[in-house]
Amino acid sequence: MRTWDKYVRRGGLLLVLSGPSGVGKDAVLAELEKIYPSVRRCVTVTTRPPRENERNGVDYTFVSAGEFRRRAEEGAFLEYAEVHGYLYGTPRQWVEDQLSKGIDVVLKIDVQGGLNVKQVKPEAILIFLVPPSLEELERRLRSRNSESEESITRRLLNARKELEQIPHYDYMIENSSIEHAAEELKAVIVAEHCRVRK
Repeated sequence: MRTWDKYVRRGGLLLVLSGPSGVGKDAVLAELEKIYPSVRRCVTVTTRPPRENERNGVDYTFVSAGEFRRRAEEGAFLEYAEVHGYLYGTPRQWVEDQLSKGIDVVLKIDVQGGLNVKQVKPEAILIFLVPPSLEELERRLRSRNSESEESITRRLLNARKELEQIPHYDYMIENSSIEHAAEELKAVIVAEHCRVRK
């Protein structure tokens, strides 16, 4: 054994990507998977209905509220939270299996969930994705053409509250360009792999 091996990180990295609704988390993660294919995105379990073009088991695992509650009672989630009236949970066993194999895992979860993960897994790396401005965030939400005026207003109010949680995160990346944000996210992963373990 080399004398410095004791300072090398073992297992995969657990990364949490959070940010307001409409900031572009999915687009940035899709780009990250192209430029850094060794990272795995965790498929979140949710009670919300699928949006157009979302695939069960790929974008999310869609379940009934009863099924979600049953899984939660069994301890199947690393964390779970209610967001915008729907339940979202991170499957514990899948995450643990990937990390033990040395695979980096990204959890795309809301701020509340991210902070919950940090309590359960202090080694988790929290990354906050921010929009260039609140006006741009509103434009992105409106361009979805899937949100009611009430929903947009609620999401923008939530965004302001979520942005107040940035000091609890380890990194902040501005999504002014999907490609640039993905490159910055990759840089965080590379830097964390080089970090000396204390």
